[in-house]
Amino acid sequence: MATTVERLESRDDLAVAERLQTGRDQIIAELQKLIVGQDEVIEQVLLTLFVGGNSLIVGVPGLAKTLLIHTMAQVLDLKFSRIQFTPDLMPSDITGTDIIQDDPATGQRRMVFTPGPIFSNIVLADEINRTPPKTQAALLEAMQEHRVTVQGRTYELEEPFFVFATQNPIELEGTYPLPEAQLDRFMFHVIIDYLPEEEEMEVVRSTTAIQDYRFTHAVTGRDIVEFQRLVRKVPVPEPVMRYAVNLARTSRPSNAGAPDFVKKWVSYGASVRASQYLVLGGKARALIHGRYHVNFDDIRALAHPILRHRILTNFHAESERVTPDALIDQLLAAVPVPKSGM
Repeated sequence: MATTVERLESRDDLAVAERLQTGRDQIIAELQKLIVGQDEVIEQVLLTLFVGGNSLIVGVPGLAKTLLIHTMAQVLDLKFSRIQFTPDLMPSDITGTDIIQDDPATGQRRMVFTPGPIFSNIVLADEINRTPPKTQAALLEAMQEHRVTVQGRTYELEEPFFVFATQNPIELEGTYPLPEAQLDRFMFHVIIDYLPEEEEMEVVRSTTAIQDYRFTHAVTGRDIVEFQRLVRKVPVPEPVMRYAVNLARTSRPSNAGAPDFVKKWVSYGASVRASQYLVLGGKARALIHGRYHVNFDDIRALAHPILRHRILTNFHAESERVTPDALIDQLLAAVPVPKSGM
């Protein structure tokens, strides 16, 4: 089956697409003044920005998780808030609260809303699993609807708005695992790992010398919002969209067509959000690589970070040490790529 490759609609769209590709290169160049290596991680963070999603970044201490997101905010000249999640953190410490203030004009007291750190463009939820579920849930509405509700009043958050959360995978004592509903709101589960030897040498060399970094703000928050609109205009051939949907559906043991390894090792498969993010992420990835349509490689390249936190393994998988990433490898092998003539 031959597939007609569509183009973006107008010259204005093509101009924005060229700005996105140039902006991507400029952002990476600025980040590389401070961040060494981690190319795949940086690309996934950029895709999060261009789609308008949120991401969970998991890695051991000292791998520059916080530094990467803070530097990204500086490069884009966006308002940044870092919230250190602790067991005693309250929801109002995130969203803000009403306080009593004297009105100098009338002499009367009235309730005034004081915004919390969620009222930023980029919010870093540091070690998000160290606070109880009640406080974790304070992020749910902000992540999904880009607004918060306090004392029955709803407050819109300024665009662009993103939540990046971090987790340490080795210190799990005294932590509160994120509920599935919250995990599902993260577009990517990004794994940040140790650098190769030469890149680690460069980190040590640069961080133990005098540091004086100045960033050029080539891309602004307004540009990011425009890029997000453009991403949604990118055409997706029907076979590619169906492939993304089939990947998610095949991961569900309740699906009649699920392979035996899924029925054996998976408790719950990927949600509909997985299909949506595979397609949206594919659109953004196509654009940053200079293409104006999505192909199968875009979907396959994003399968691991999009699916790994949405596929919940069972006791049998844990006892046999079968990881979600290993299951995704089998899933990619099991779901055939349609012959579309692309």
